[in-house]
This record gives sequence, C-alpha cells and structure tokens, in this order.
Amino acid sequence: MSSVTEPTVLLRRWTLPVASSAPFLIMTNFSLPMATLPQTARSLGAGPTGPVWILGSIALGLSSLLLVAGGLADDHGRRRVLVTGGGVLAAASVLAAVSPNVAVFVLARLVQGGASAAVLAASLGIVGHAYPAGSERVRATGRYGAMIGLGTTAGPLLSGLVATAASWRAAYWLMAAGALALTVVSARTLDESRAAVPRRFDVPGVVLLTLGVAALVAGVTEGRAGWSRPVVVWAFAAAVVLIAAFVAVERRRPEPLLDPELFRRPLFLVATGGATVVGAAVVGLLSYLPTVLQEAHGLTALDTALLFAVWSGLSFVTSLLSRHVRLSAAARLALGLGLSAAGYTGLLSLAATLSLSLIIAGLAVSGTGSGLINSSITHLAIESVPAHRVSMGSGANNTARYIGSSLGAAGIAATIGAAGLSQGTLISVAAAIVLTGLTAAAALLVRA
Repeated sequence: MSSVTEPTVLLRRWTLPVASSAPFLIMTNFSLPMATLPQTARSLGAGPTGPVWILGSIALGLSSLLLVAGGLADDHGRRRVLVTGGGVLAAASVLAAVSPNVAVFVLARLVQGGASAAVLAASLGIVGHAYPAGSERVRATGRYGAMIGLGTTAGPLLSGLVATAASWRAAYWLMAAGALALTVVSARTLDESRAAVPRRFDVPGVVLLTLGVAALVAGVTEGRAGWSRPVVVWAFAAAVVLIAAFVAVERRRPEPLLDPELFRRPLFLVATGGATVVGAAVVGLLSYLPTVLQEAHGLTALDTALLFAVWSGLSFVTSLLSRHVRLSAAARLALGLGLSAAGYTGLLSLAATLSLSLIIAGLAVSGTGSGLINSSITHLAIESVPAHRVSMGSGANNTARYIGSSLGAAGIAATIGAAGLSQGTLISVAAAIVLTGLTAAAALLVRA
C-alpha cells in the first residue's frame, strides 16, 4: 500500500478541482511580471540587472526546493505540505505587493518560489495517489496539466488589466487572497496521504541539492548581465562542486533523496528530459517575448497579455481534450514539441516588422502543442516513479522544467543584450534556434 489512507469516492470528488487549482494559482503568480516588467522595474527603481531578477527570482526558489518538497510531501503528508506552502505563498505575496525596492521584491519572489514548490509537488502527488492508474489517471492529469496553460493565461491578463486600472502591485494583493483561499479549502476538503513507510530525512542530500541548484540558477540569472563576471564564475563553480558532491553522496545512501536507479527508467528520462527542453525552449523564449513586443514594437501590457491569451488559452483547451488523442504519453509529448516548433515560425516575422496575423497564428499553433506537452509531461511525471513516490516524481519533473526555463531565458536575454542588432531580429534568431531544437527533440522521441 502506498499511503496511510486510500482515496474514497468523496475524496476524489474534491481532489481534482482543489488540487488542479494549485498549478493554476502557481502559474498565474509565476507569469504575473511578464506583461508589466517595464512598469514594475521603473516603480522599484531597478538598475541594469534589476529586471532580470524581477523576472527570474521565482524560478530560483522553485527549482531549488521542488525535489525537497516532493520528498517531504511523500514522507510526511501531501496535504500538510500543500497547506503549509499555500500559507507561506500568501504571506510572500503581501510582501511583494508592498515592496519598496528591488531587493525586497526579489526576496518576496524567492519565498514565493519556495512556497510554490511545496504547492506544486504536493498537489500533483495528491492527484497521482487518488488516481493510481488507467484512463482515469489520463483524464485527471490532462485536467491538471490544462490548468498550467490557464494559469499562464491568467497571469499576464490579470497584471495587465490591474496595471491599467490601478497599479501592478494590486495583482499581488489578489494573489495573496487566492493563496489564502487555496490554503483554507485544501485544509478543509482534502484527505491526507503519505507513503506507508516514510524514509529518513536526507539532510546531506537536501543541503547539497538545494545549494547546488540555487548556485546554478543564480549563476545563470546573473550571467545575463555578463558571463565573465566573477560572481557568475564562482556561482557556476560552486554549482559544479555541490551537484557533484550530491551525486556522490546519494549513490552511497540507503534512502537517497533522488534514487539514482530512476535514471535507468526510460519513462523517467523522457519525463525529465522533456521537461528540461520545454522549460528552456518554450517557457524561456515566451517569458521574454512580451518585453520585446512592448519595447521594440510599442504594444501595451494589456496588448501583450491578450496576445498571450491566444497561446495559453489554446494550451488549456488542448490539454483538456488530450485524452482523446489515441497516442502514448511520449508520442503526445513528441507531437506537442513538433507543433510548438512549427508555431515559432510565426515569430520569425519580428525581424522585419510586427505582423500580428503571423504572430497570432504562430502562438495558436504553439499553444496547441503546449497543451499536449503539459498533459503528457504531467502524466509521465507520476507514471515514471513508484506509486509511493509520486510527489517526488512531480518535484523532479518540475525542477527540470524550471532549471530549463532559467537557462533558456538567460540565453535569450544574453544574446539580445550582447549583440548590436534589434530586439526583433534577435528574438527571431532565437525562435529559429528553438524551432530547430524542438524539432530535433520531437524526432528523437518518435524514434525512441
């Protein structure tokens, strides 16, 4: 038996809507600054590297603690970890709303990231426990994955509308209210579940992995302002040492935080590798696109939010309907990657001028692919690990996604900042590179 309680019909009725609201809330929060980055940076008096940290700091908190949060949820209670994370997220959102400067805002977003890690890892673990196998799991993971797309729609729209009507700060007050509501509802409606035999807390593994991933993402984030700076070099050096030490320590521990044997499972490799590619290619590129559309082509925050609603809205609908696509999860992932690559052809027009029809068409095709990606990766994340470690599987998968997103966004930002070409031209070059990479990844999956 995988947990101390088994899901009942009543539990399942509450599980999916409540647990699926978690990725919606997290992705809404994650994408809030995308449409209002120029306004937020000006309001907080950001310097040259300020916008980089305003946009990327939450990914540092997320990627550093996702795997740790997944292990804690499996061993000590998935509902407990979700509720704790929701409460911390509400408090951090209040801090973000009242931040007087970039340093305080970045601190708030780091804490939001850590709390979001707990909510994401625990919520998918709850879904995986309640729907252990078969067609019901496919349907449940499709709906859960759909909320990722819906949250990505809601974030820029919410911040764009609120910034137009009042201030960018109001969106974080609304986020605090949403996190508090999720905390209360989860505590009242969800049953507890955990592994029947909890593992001992892996202190060395937790410390080494958390610091190693934090150093890697911090180095990538700071690298956007110059890759040869001492702080970047030292961050990468620390990341290499810490992650190498983590691997060495985990191979000798009887109950490791991340079992090395998982990397012998093809499904686990597909899930984590796919999440890394998606983070770098899809999330990384699209997180920078609103700024380019605003600064290079004069669109408003609301304009860019509405454009992105095309992408994320179709992602939501496609993920909901993905169970009707009679393909394996890996094949659906390959198809999604291919469609995302095809959709990026619409962004190539930014090199010359702003062609809204091409951009909308490209975002529509890419959004359809994203929906297939979200549903298949969500399914693979919990299908690729033992039943009692579903939250850990969620943590590993999302860690790969957000490390990938940091790498992708940093690469694009560094390219745009280093070259003397227009932002439109460089985002087109980035789109072409990403298109090629996604197509290659899709081809490899199909052959596998």
